[in-house]
Formats: sequence, C-alpha cells, structure tokens
Amino acid sequence: MSKSLFAIAGFYFCYFAFNGLFSPYWGLYLTSLSFPAWQIGILTSLTQINRIYAPALWGWLADRSGQRRSILRLAGVAGLVCFMPLLLTQSFWPLLLAVLLASFFWSASLPLVEATTMSLLVGDSGRYSRLRLWGSLGFVAATLVAGYLIEAQGVAILPMGVIVVMASLALYSWLVPDVPPAAKLAQSEGSLRDILARREVRALLVSCFLMSLAHGPYYSFYSIFVAEHGLSQSAIAWLWTVGVLAEILVFWFMPQLTRRFSLKGLLLFGLLVAVLRFALIGVGAESMLLLLLAQLGHAFTFGSQHAVAMSYVHRHFAG
Repeated sequence: MSKSLFAIAGFYFCYFAFNGLFSPYWGLYLTSLSFPAWQIGILTSLTQINRIYAPALWGWLADRSGQRRSILRLAGVAGLVCFMPLLLTQSFWPLLLAVLLASFFWSASLPLVEATTMSLLVGDSGRYSRLRLWGSLGFVAATLVAGYLIEAQGVAILPMGVIVVMASLALYSWLVPDVPPAAKLAQSEGSLRDILARREVRALLVSCFLMSLAHGPYYSFYSIFVAEHGLSQSAIAWLWTVGVLAEILVFWFMPQLTRRFSLKGLLLFGLLVAVLRFALIGVGAESMLLLLLAQLGHAFTFGSQHAVAMSYVHRHFAG
C-alpha cells in the first residue's frame, strides 16, 4: 500500500471508529442522563441532519477555492474542538449546540476524502472496497472496546472516548494526500440538471434515500431497543460487530462480486435484504439467533450498497 493510501486507510479507521462509538452508545448515554425520547431523537439525528447540507457546502467551497486539503484539515481540528463540551456539560441545549457544530465540521471530512480516494483509484469499486474496509475495522474495534469498557465502568466514559477518537481523526486529516482540483479532472457530460434528469440517476438517489430512511431509526434506537429486551452492553457490542464483520467480508470480495454480478443486480439485492433484515429485528428481539441473522444482512444493506452507490456516483458525477 502506498503512503497516500495508507493515510486514507488510517483516516477511514478513525472516522468509522467514531461511528462505532456514537451509533451504538450515544443513545444509551443520553438515556442514562434521563433525557426523554424526543430529545434523544433530536440529539441522535444532528449528525444526519448536517450530512444533508454540510457536505455540499464544504464540497462547493473546496471546488471554488481549490483548497481541499486545507478544508479537510480545518474540519478535523474544528470537529475535535467543538466536541470538547461533551466533557463539561450534561444539559440538553449545550449538548445540542456542541454536537450541531461538531458534526457540521465532522460531516465535511468524509466526502472530501471519498472524492480523493475515488480519484486516486479511478472509480474502481473493487479496490475502493478493500481500502474502505479499514473503516469497518475501526468501527469494530471501537464498538467492542467501548462495549466492554462501558460494561465495566459505565456509559459516562463515552465523551472521553469520543474526544480520543476525534483527536486521532484530526491527526489523519493532516496526512491525507491532495489531488488535482475538480477543474483538472475528467468532468461529467452535461449539466447537473441533465444528469439529474436521467432515469437511472433518479432511481439511484431514491433508493439511497429510502435505505438511509430505514437505517435512521436503526442507528438511533437499535441499542436502546435490544437493551430493553434484556441484552447486556457486551452483547449489544457483539451484535453491532457481527454486522460490521459481515460488511468487511463483502468489501473484501467486492472485486469478485462486481465481476460476476451487475451493479444493478447488487443494488436490488441489497434492497431486498433490507426488507428482510428490518422485519427480523422487529419480530425477533427476543431471539439472539434472529438478531444475529438480521445483523448478517448488514453485509448487503450497507456494505455492497455503499460500494455500488459510490461507483454509480463516480460514473455519473465525475470530477
């Protein structure tokens, strides 16, 4: 692995290690502070809300200024600084402001790095998947370590864990390589309006929207849901881990899958698995076997779906 790709792998590891802390345990931390469900819903949705508009804003700024690397470094450091209040307060409004600002900067970093990665790999979804699996490894490591630490010491240690991971992410943000500005790269054919008018592009965006819509409640409330059915923190950590291990396997075998199956076929299969997976979670919360089967579905509801979507995006929105 080249020095540039090694830095990107480290970034993915730290970025998704943060997700490995935040997705499973943030809701549990807020529950421990006795926040009502509506406040938990707001505080867990802030990162997703910022992902709606912040990446486009930062991406536009990066293209206009040609300073992608500088913006990435700013995002890493500012995200760390804005998460610092988690160590100081347990009140709703200060937490809301801190997470809102921190996720505004944090959400800027991944799209910039994804664009850099796909440019360096020339849109190869197979090679991309094997690089991206380092993010899945980071998620697994953070989820397991945090699960056992929380079970031993309590969920109050979560804010410190977030700060440690964000500090590592800020460090790797300084090491990610630069690429030529978008103007020097191969551009998509036609205007943005023309691209969005294509039937396959609209279908892709709708399918991604619906898949994200299904995962929203899962990321926010899954840990709370299964904890209410008697699962321990370590068991919850392993359920999340099983899902990500399945995702890692799919990322590793994506080169073979894309050679054997069409991107459209993989996309449709992932949507079918999602229906079955979330149905199993709904009816099988009392059964560890059914919960484990549902988590194996993450291989296709996220793993292959993400790699396929990235390949489509690079194809239709080059440069």
